[in-house]
Amino acid sequence: MGIYTAPYVLAYKVSGSTLNTYLTLKAGTYNAVVQEWDKCGSSSKASLTITVTTSTSTTTSPTVPASSHVFLLVEENHSYSSVIGSSSMPYLNSLASKYGLATQYYANTHPSIGNYFMMSAGQTITNNDSLCSTLTQDNVVRHLLTAGKTWKSYAESLPSVGYTGCGGSPYARKHNPLSYFSDVVNSSEKNNLVPFTKFASDLANHTLPQFSFIVPNLLHDAHDGSLATADSWLKTNIAPLIASSTFQNGGLLIIVFDESVDADTAHGGGHVATLVIGPKVRLGHKSTVMYQHQNALKTLMKALGVSSYPGAASGAAAMTDMF
Repeated sequence: MGIYTAPYVLAYKVSGSTLNTYLTLKAGTYNAVVQEWDKCGSSSKASLTITVTTSTSTTTSPTVPASSHVFLLVEENHSYSSVIGSSSMPYLNSLASKYGLATQYYANTHPSIGNYFMMSAGQTITNNDSLCSTLTQDNVVRHLLTAGKTWKSYAESLPSVGYTGCGGSPYARKHNPLSYFSDVVNSSEKNNLVPFTKFASDLANHTLPQFSFIVPNLLHDAHDGSLATADSWLKTNIAPLIASSTFQNGGLLIIVFDESVDADTAHGGGHVATLVIGPKVRLGHKSTVMYQHQNALKTLMKALGVSSYPGAASGAAAMTDMF
């Protein structure tokens, strides 16, 4: 038996009834003829058309790729629809178009503080934005330290290194959840609570920790200021991070809004914009998987190779479709 490709060039000839080799063709349409001979030399032919197409793989990573540095940056109090596609946030939307966008991400509660605790402890703990006490609940810092990982919270307008008080506006402690936990407050770990002014120098000096919690102040996180002001702050302060060799060689950044507007209570805290950014992220991906803050926490911790997680993060799925 033989197979000919037009114009009848013998491609393969074999004895027996099974053609056990492969004809490799580029994408396109081919006319071919199959001819079979019997033992007496008689033959018969049959024409066929072969169409070869190409396909694009949509396979996603079954896990979260390892990252050397992860970053969580939180914005404030706006719905998904007011952020994504907004002309007031051209820089953020450029990142949403280029990297990963979670289109079905929902905050856990109202008001702010419970969402920040879900991002850091896997539970809301309280909805009292005026809380000013030390907490002993399990939290991300405890697990990072157990795993031998480094961390810092970079809080804009923080009065001083290690500050755990509740004053200092436009700094807001309720937006700096790591400042509440006993693992930090009652140890030298509180020196990892630093003003955001340290961020640029740590980036330049290649001394960023493995886990960074980034807290813009009330004027720059869209809480008291406008979306345009928040977008300008991101472009000024985060664009250099994304462009850096530190980030491009293994960084992962999640930018998330803590909660939607008060009237939006879907899944507790409403529909919010969340971006997943990094060199290992599926470019242009728009996820339709439903996620919340515990999923973001799980994702960042898994990226660092941490194998135990606080609260609801333990049972939450990581955002693996983003990779």
